[in-house]
Amino acid sequence: MPADTRPPAIALMGPTASGKTALALDWAGRYGGEIVSVDSALVYRGLDIGSAKPDAGERARAPHHLLDIRDPWQAYSAADFARDARDAIDGILARGRLPILAGGTGLYFQALLQGLSPMPGADPATRAAIAAEADERGWTRMHGELARVDPVAAARIQPGDPQRIQRALEVFRLSGRPISDWQRDPGAAPRLPVRVLKLVVAPHERAVLHARIASRFDAMLATGFLDEVRALRALPQLQAHPAPLDLPAVRAVGYRQAWEHLDGRSDATGFRDQAIAATRQLAKRQLTWLRGQLDARWFDPAAQADGLDAAVRGFLGD
Repeated sequence: MPADTRPPAIALMGPTASGKTALALDWAGRYGGEIVSVDSALVYRGLDIGSAKPDAGERARAPHHLLDIRDPWQAYSAADFARDARDAIDGILARGRLPILAGGTGLYFQALLQGLSPMPGADPATRAAIAAEADERGWTRMHGELARVDPVAAARIQPGDPQRIQRALEVFRLSGRPISDWQRDPGAAPRLPVRVLKLVVAPHERAVLHARIASRFDAMLATGFLDEVRALRALPQLQAHPAPLDLPAVRAVGYRQAWEHLDGRSDATGFRDQAIAATRQLAKRQLTWLRGQLDARWFDPAAQADGLDAAVRGFLGD
């Protein structure tokens, strides 16, 4: 087999709070890189503190792509991401620099690196019908319907996740085929103009990650996270939206819990506990997806820093 002569790129994956931002910035500085965000919350303007979006100082250290490209009431799909990320990679290569794909949104990585299944797209009428049924019956019963038509998807989707329940039912009603079947048949992604080193960074001990999650969330609270959510709630477009908690931006981990807290559904302690628990659940889902990436190399960023550095240098031929 002939050698792969495509220029290199790094896919830096990992659960939330695992230290990806610091590593991506370090590598961008050392190897002449530009960072492509692979994070479904960072695309939204106004979601800064609660999403741990790189701040102005971090952005000054290295060019960043796919930050702040949608308003929080707008849709942004994995297919949109794959298109935009390919465009960003092309531009980075044209400048003779190293693309560093950094984030924790597995579906975005899959869309870019492996392709998406050619399942039916969004249908506003079907979505509206499902939402109307949910208003009458509740999302728990809608989850029960999903369990009848697609038990595989229902086992993976929580009863309290209306966005994914709605999408799974939408696909079934439009195609007569469970979404889990579609997902087992991914489409072919266009060949990227780069060869990719896939790295996963995650602490070996789950307790270490949990401590990092809690510490980071407390830091977010101290730097004004609730004021950020108050500002989002004051936006006319969100005030006019009939169901803002159904928007992907507002459903981002931490933001939903903050929104409900400001609605008076929890006290300060309950809000903190709920947000940290939701972030832990997100990390658990991310780790489950990452374990399926059989061609990725795993490192504990603290205990195996030297090995991680050697893997990058070896791949880049430095």
